[in-house]
Amino acid sequence: MAGAIIENMSTKKLVFLGFFIFVLQVLSIMVGALVAPSPTSAIRYLATKCIDHHRARGWLVPWGSNRCQQIHSFDEPLAKTLDANDIVFSVHVPLPNKQMSPWFQYMLAVLQFDVAFKMINQIEDDVIITIDAGLAFRDDLRSEWTSKFRSVVQRPLRCILSVPKTYENEGRFYHCDAIPFMELGSVAHKYFLINLRLPVNDTVNAGIGEIKDIHVVGIHQNGGFTKVWISMKTVFSPWILVETAWYWHRIRLMARPPVLLEKVILALGISMAFLNVPLECLSLGFEWTWMLLFEDAQQGVFYSTLFCFWIIFCGEHLMDQSQRNRLSTYWWQVGLVMFGSFILLIFDLSERGVHLTNPFYSVWASEVGTKVAVTFIIVAGISVCLYFLSLCVMVRCVFRNIGGKMQQLPAMPEARRLRYKGIIFRFKFLMLVTLACAAMTVVFFILNQVSEGHWHWGDYTLQVHSAFLTGIYGMWNLYVFTIIFLYAPSHKHNRTTSGESQQTDVVESQLTAGEQGPTETYRITGKVAAE
Repeated sequence: MAGAIIENMSTKKLVFLGFFIFVLQVLSIMVGALVAPSPTSAIRYLATKCIDHHRARGWLVPWGSNRCQQIHSFDEPLAKTLDANDIVFSVHVPLPNKQMSPWFQYMLAVLQFDVAFKMINQIEDDVIITIDAGLAFRDDLRSEWTSKFRSVVQRPLRCILSVPKTYENEGRFYHCDAIPFMELGSVAHKYFLINLRLPVNDTVNAGIGEIKDIHVVGIHQNGGFTKVWISMKTVFSPWILVETAWYWHRIRLMARPPVLLEKVILALGISMAFLNVPLECLSLGFEWTWMLLFEDAQQGVFYSTLFCFWIIFCGEHLMDQSQRNRLSTYWWQVGLVMFGSFILLIFDLSERGVHLTNPFYSVWASEVGTKVAVTFIIVAGISVCLYFLSLCVMVRCVFRNIGGKMQQLPAMPEARRLRYKGIIFRFKFLMLVTLACAAMTVVFFILNQVSEGHWHWGDYTLQVHSAFLTGIYGMWNLYVFTIIFLYAPSHKHNRTTSGESQQTDVVESQLTAGEQGPTETYRITGKVAAE
């Protein structure tokens, strides 16, 4: 990549570019902190206990003109005459006088059971609860409910009692873990109805204790945050796309074919443009339940390309001339990235892929599924660890190689010494920017975990979670923009002749070689110039 913009750009322009990028980074953080609301909302619903004597599997509504016959407690005289199979737990989403919106993007549901302790009806160890679940929808309060999904699912019920199991403590409630229940990849309707049955016989739902109530926690993305997120994507998408096209146009103007590093930078720009596609705009008018899976694919493609870029960039500054410009040289590092990405893709398809036809499915529902999922995650984690270990070793070797050559710089002619320093500076600059991006990611992540979701600053409320998401998204866009812009061929290089271009390529190849010293480089360069 002889004659890159960063080598020909003056220090003043480079500082101005850095300041401009920094301002945009701060702006992307402040958009999330001051403009966007919290990314998600969680609403807790108490399921209404409806009576269904006929067990006709019809839709029972908890409120409204056609509400079901209800009981408020299982201690009522009427409840004691009922069989457990006559009870349907009903939840209407959202609350009265509210409605759902496609701007919510997705909807998750989590179950929380209130189980009372009874000496004669205790919760068994490793018990599995069976749920006959149904989901219906409608877009008008006067219309009939339309069935969407029905499924019988099983979930592990893990509860502990914080007091001794004695008769004196009967009636105390267990502390039960929340149970993942449902995931919808699209909120295309205004009203949803959830009906839950807990069928009971000699083999089903035996040993689950005395269930008093069921709470459903509905989680969805806030519409205001969706608008901010789509706006950012709409701004960054053409910006990165146009810059990537501009970069490749400059590469094509060169007298030589593109080298491996230039191709990887192009791939990085394309992957960032793919991540920026604001497909959420179209999902507002269509029931695209695969949007969550598509977003995971977008992120997977970008991060895989980014990891490959880091490896190849370091390697191209470390390998000797015979090993450079060949993808096969990095077969095992790139293979680790691809293998880890493939494992995570399989895991994602096994969870969210099945949600396209059954939103009640969970890979964590069974012991076998849990073991398989954990195995996939561990294998992917090992691949990532090996990758970063290899990357750290390569970075260390490159800096050691550069340090050795820096000691020989005073013996060079002034023009060649400045050229050599420019190439070294280019590599160090990218590594510093990369470390800064990684550090900001870690800082934002820590703030996101330890904060309460928002801070108060005078009369303003800063949404930390939103600032984390918009800040990281803006940071990676600016990072890719900086790489593509600074390492694009300079216009000064384009004005050179073909012979001069070839000479410059030889010079840079020797300057970045890991096995040759500066003295040998001058002999080669002088010979080329003399010829």
